[in-house]
Amino acid sequence: MIARAAGGLRWLVIGLLLWSFAVSATATTSEPPLLLAERYQGGIDVSHYWASEKLDGVRAYWDGKQLRFRSGNVIQAPAWFTAALPAHPLDGELWLGRGTFERLSGIVRRDTPDDAEWRKLRYMVFELPEAHGTFTERLTQLRALVVTTRAPWLQAIEQFRVADAKALKRKLDEVVRGGGEGLMLHRADALYETGRSAALLKVTPWLDAEARVVAHLPGKGKHAGSLGALRVEMPDGRRFALGSGFTDAQRRNPPPIGTQVTYRYRELTRHGIPRFARFLRVREPF
Repeated sequence: MIARAAGGLRWLVIGLLLWSFAVSATATTSEPPLLLAERYQGGIDVSHYWASEKLDGVRAYWDGKQLRFRSGNVIQAPAWFTAALPAHPLDGELWLGRGTFERLSGIVRRDTPDDAEWRKLRYMVFELPEAHGTFTERLTQLRALVVTTRAPWLQAIEQFRVADAKALKRKLDEVVRGGGEGLMLHRADALYETGRSAALLKVTPWLDAEARVVAHLPGKGKHAGSLGALRVEMPDGRRFALGSGFTDAQRRNPPPIGTQVTYRYRELTRHGIPRFARFLRVREPF
């Protein structure tokens, strides 16, 4: 009887330990609280905002101890890269340059970081989480923090002001012509907050959305023998063929069925289907 009770207690202890490990793992991978952008639709005084380039990078949150993806998963960065970062939380993008997202994604997702590749990356920060004051005041603190850190790979993304909507449009056109994604607007007097907010706006000449791959459609002509288009399903159940924007390599090895992909488009038809849709990338599960 005593032996049976002891055995039951042992399994109870093991069960509690496993439960605690599971809880710990869940907590470790919880999504960090981030500020998420709304879309700019005009009708505001843009002179009340700071503007910056919208980088085609990987969102990275520094919690003061670890660098994390938006999902909360730890980014396996080299020790020297994170050792130089300050104790204060930072929010920004790991960036390699315009038009290099696929290569960047491969670098930051590796379980064993490649030092030579990481030395080409920059951590472009645009927010100082948990800091007090308006965004203008936080920006001053952020710039000073970057200077005192003295790590070449840690940089504050350039923030500038635009006088009006026409000036914003000119700057947007300039960035897009150069291969950039677009612009971001951050209200100058906004206090720090998390979640989706109109305090932060993204400005692009196109719209973007996500859909799930449900079929591979065969190619014709020059694409015979490879992918012609992806049949994708929108969150509301509507489906359409996504046939442009793919590299030859992606056509030979298309995203698997069930994958979430991001695409760009100009507008919706009267039936709610994206017009001029173009494949952008596989939605990384970071």
